[in-house]
Amino acid sequence: MGSLGASTFNVLDDTRPEDTSMPAFMVSTTRGFLPRADPVVTLPKEFEALESILQRMPVKMLNGEPGLLAESKLGPEVDSSFPDLTDAMDLYQDNLPVMNALYRDYSFLASAYLLEPCHERFVRGEEYGLGRQTLPKQISHPIARCAEICGFQPFMEYAGSYALFNYRLEDPSKGLEYDNLRLIRAFEHGLHHDSSEAGFVLVHIDMVRNSGPLVAGVMKSFEAASKTAAGGDVAELRKGLNEGLEDILGSMKKINAVMETMWAKSRPTEYTSFRTFIFGITSQSMFPNGVVYEGLNDNKPLSFRGESGANDSMVPLMDNFLQVPMPETPLTEILKDFRKYRPSNHKAFLLFAKERSEELDLRTYALGLKGSTPPASDEERDLLRISRSLWLQILNQVRDFRWRHWCFAREYILKRTSHPTATGGSPIVTWLPNQLFAVLDEMAVIHKTGQEDGKGLGSVAEDVMEGALRQRDTLQKEVDKYCAERGVERK
Repeated sequence: MGSLGASTFNVLDDTRPEDTSMPAFMVSTTRGFLPRADPVVTLPKEFEALESILQRMPVKMLNGEPGLLAESKLGPEVDSSFPDLTDAMDLYQDNLPVMNALYRDYSFLASAYLLEPCHERFVRGEEYGLGRQTLPKQISHPIARCAEICGFQPFMEYAGSYALFNYRLEDPSKGLEYDNLRLIRAFEHGLHHDSSEAGFVLVHIDMVRNSGPLVAGVMKSFEAASKTAAGGDVAELRKGLNEGLEDILGSMKKINAVMETMWAKSRPTEYTSFRTFIFGITSQSMFPNGVVYEGLNDNKPLSFRGESGANDSMVPLMDNFLQVPMPETPLTEILKDFRKYRPSNHKAFLLFAKERSEELDLRTYALGLKGSTPPASDEERDLLRISRSLWLQILNQVRDFRWRHWCFAREYILKRTSHPTATGGSPIVTWLPNQLFAVLDEMAVIHKTGQEDGKGLGSVAEDVMEGALRQRDTLQKEVDKYCAERGVERK
C-alpha cells in the first residue's frame, strides 16, 4: 500500500486486490473511484436462494425468456418462499468484497420488490401509483446487516450497488474495455450487452475507469502548493502544479468523451422503462411516508434517496478541489444530502480534498490572486498564466459535464414523463441547473479577474469563456421554459 503527495490521506497506488480484509472501495491513483478489484460475481453457496431469484428476476433473463418482473411474480415469490439468510452473513463478515456483493444483490432485490407494482402500472400506460410500503424481514434484515458492515445506507446506492460494483469482465485478459463489460444484475434487459439498461450503467463504469489520473493530479497539485508554502523553488513548483492540473484536465476530457457515448449506447426513448426500479423512497409519490423495514426502527418508516449518477465522486472532487462556491439554496442542501450515499472512503477523500484545498488556499495560489506572492520574473508570469488557463479549462470540463447531464435530463426524462422528481428525489427541472449556474458564474469571476489585473488567461481560455457565456443564456431560457410548462417556481 502506498500514498502520494504531502497529505494525511492515504491514496492507494497498490490496490491490493487479493486483500479481502479491506473495503471494496478505496480511492487509488490507478483505478480512481472504481473498486480496488473487479466485483465479486458469484455469491457463496449459502446464498443460493438469493442468486437464484436474482437470475430469474429481470424482465428479460439472460437466456432471453421472460423473468419474474415480466409477469409481476417477484413479490409473491418473496412473500411465500424466499428465506431470511441474515445469519449466514456472519460467515463472511470479515470478507468485505463479499459483503459488498451481498449489499449489491439485496439492494437490487429490495428495489425490485418495492417498485414492482409501479413498473406494472407504467407498462400499462398508467401513473406509477403506490409501491409496496413494507419491506419484509427476509430482505430488510439482511440488507441492513450488510449495509452496516460495508458502510452504506440500507438501500440501493450508485457506487456500492447499481453501477460501480455491478460489472463483470467477459474476458479477464481484455480488462475494462467497454465491449468487455457485462452487468451482473439488472431489472429489465440489462443482462444483454446491447440493451439500453446495460448501456446506461456500463457508460458510467467506462467514465469512472478514467478517474485514476484525476485523483493523481489532485494529489500532485496539493504537493506542489504545499512545498511552495514551505518556501521551495517558486518556478519549479509552479511547473509541478501545472503538471498536476494538466493530468486533471486530460482525465476530465476523457471522462466527458466517454459520457458523450451515452446517446448511442442507451437510447433516450427506452430509459423510462427501467428507470422505475431506481427511484428512492424519499420525496417520491410512490412512497409518501417512506417504507417500513419490517422488524427494524420499531417498524416506523425509513426514507432513503434513490440511485443517482449525482452520487458519483468525480465532479464533487472537482467542486472541492476548485473551491466552486455553491448558492445557499434548498437545492444545494439536496446536493449536500447526496454525500451520505457514497462509499465511506470516497466520502472521506472528498472531505479531505475540500479541507486541503482550503488549507493551502489553492485557488488564490493557482490563480495568483490578491494576497498571493506576485511573480518575480517573466518565467513566473508565464507559468502563472498557464496555471490560470488550465484552471479555467478544468472548470470548463466540469461545465461540459454538467451541461451534458442537463441535456440527458431534458432528452431522457423531461420530454418523456411528467413525474416531477429525479430518481434521487431532487426536483427534475431546477436541481441540475443550480450546480451548472454556479460553475458558469465561477468561470465568469475568474475571467473578469484576468481582464482586470492585466495578467491574462491566454487565448484558449478566452475561447472557452465565449462559449460558456453563450451557454448560460441558453440554459436560462430552457429552465424558464420547463418551469413555465410544469408550473415550477424558479427562485
